Amino acid sequence: MDSLLLRPFSLPPRLCCFSSRRGCCVPTQYSINQACVTTLRCRVGRSQGCLANHLLRQTHGKSTYHGRLHECSHINATSGDSIESEPPKAYDSTSAWKSILSSLNAFYRFSRPHTIIGTAISIVSVSLLAIEGLSDISPLFVTGLLEAVVAALFMNVYIVGLNQLFDIEIDKVNKPGLPLASGEYSVTTGIAIVSAFALMSFGVGWVVGSWPLFWALFISFILGTAYSINIPFLRWKRFAVVAALCILAVRAVIVQLAFFLHMQTFVFRRPANFSRPLIFATAFMSFFSVVIALFKDIPDIDGDRIFGIQSFSVRLGQRRVFWICVSLLEMAYSVAMVIGATSSCIWSKLVTVLGHAVLASVLWNRARSLDLMSKAAITSFYMFVWKLFYAEYLLIPLVR
Repeated sequence: MDSLLLRPFSLPPRLCCFSSRRGCCVPTQYSINQACVTTLRCRVGRSQGCLANHLLRQTHGKSTYHGRLHECSHINATSGDSIESEPPKAYDSTSAWKSILSSLNAFYRFSRPHTIIGTAISIVSVSLLAIEGLSDISPLFVTGLLEAVVAALFMNVYIVGLNQLFDIEIDKVNKPGLPLASGEYSVTTGIAIVSAFALMSFGVGWVVGSWPLFWALFISFILGTAYSINIPFLRWKRFAVVAALCILAVRAVIVQLAFFLHMQTFVFRRPANFSRPLIFATAFMSFFSVVIALFKDIPDIDGDRIFGIQSFSVRLGQRRVFWICVSLLEMAYSVAMVIGATSSCIWSKLVTVLGHAVLASVLWNRARSLDLMSKAAITSFYMFVWKLFYAEYLLIPLVR
C-alpha cells in the first residue's frame, strides 16, 4: 500500500496542504510551533488503504518544531488520478426491490388471501347465474362485475384487518406470522389500512349507485365490525353460535342474493328472479359457511382457550368438531348429487353428479388420514376446505 509522505522543510515553514474540496495543493503559512492537521484523500495506485498518522518534526539549530498528529481516513487509491472527494454511493436498486417485495408480502398476509380468493370467485360465480344468453356476456356485464368485485374485496380487507387489530395477542399464539402479531405492522398502520379500505369500499358502492351492492357492503360492514370489535355487547366471535351466524349471513346469504340482484336488477335492468340455481347456491353455501365457521377455530384452540373465546372447538373438542364439519360437507354433497340427478339438462346432470361425487370422495379420503394431533396438519386441512369452497363455486353456474 502506497503512503503519502511529508517532506521536512526549513524556516519559515510553508506546508503544502491538500484541499479535499478542490483537489489541489494550497500553500499555507504557519508560525513556529503551529501544526497542520489534515485529512488526506487521494488516489495513488489501484488499491485501497488508510493514510498513516504522520508526526512532523523539524529541527533548526537548538529549536525543534513538532507537528501534530495527522488524523486519517480511508481513501480510494487510483493511479494517475488527481486528488478529489469520494463520489456518493450509487443507488442500490436491489435493496429497494427487496423493501418493496417485503411490503407487498406483509400486505398479502394481512389481507388473508384465501378469503380474498373466495370472495372474488363467489361473486363471479353468482353473477354468471344472471346470464340468460350469450348476448348477456358484454362490456356492460364485465363492468358491473368488476364494480362488485372491487368494492367487495375492499370490504373484505377491512373485515379481516379489523379482526387482526383486535386479535393481536391471540394471534401471537395462533398465527404469529401475521403482520400485526409479528410486529411488522404497528397498530397505527393497521388502523390506517382498515379505515382506508372501508372508505374505498363505500366510495365505490356510492359511485356505482347500485342499491343491492351498497346494502351488501353495508350489512357486511356491520356484521364484520360486530364480530371483531371489543366493546360491550359486541365482539360476537366470543359466542360460538352468533359467530357462526355472522359468517353464514355474509358468505351464504349476502353474497348469493345481493350480488345476484346487483347483476339482475341494476346491470341488466331485469326484474328479480330467484332461479333454481340461485336457491341451490344459497342452500349449499349455508352448509359450507357453517363448516368454515366451525373449522376455522380448530387450529386456533390454544389461543382461544387462553383468551376466553368460547368456540365450539374449545367447548366440544377438536376431534368432535372436525367430524361434525366433515359430516356436514358430505351431507351437502349428497344433496347436491340428488338435485343434479333431477335436472332436465343432460350435461348439467352429468357435471353436477360427477363433480360432487369426486369432491365428496376426496374429502372423505383426506379426512381419514388426518393427524388431529398436528396443528400444521389441521391448518393444511382447513386450507383444503377452502379449496373445496372454490371448487363448489365452479360447479354452481353449471347447475340447471
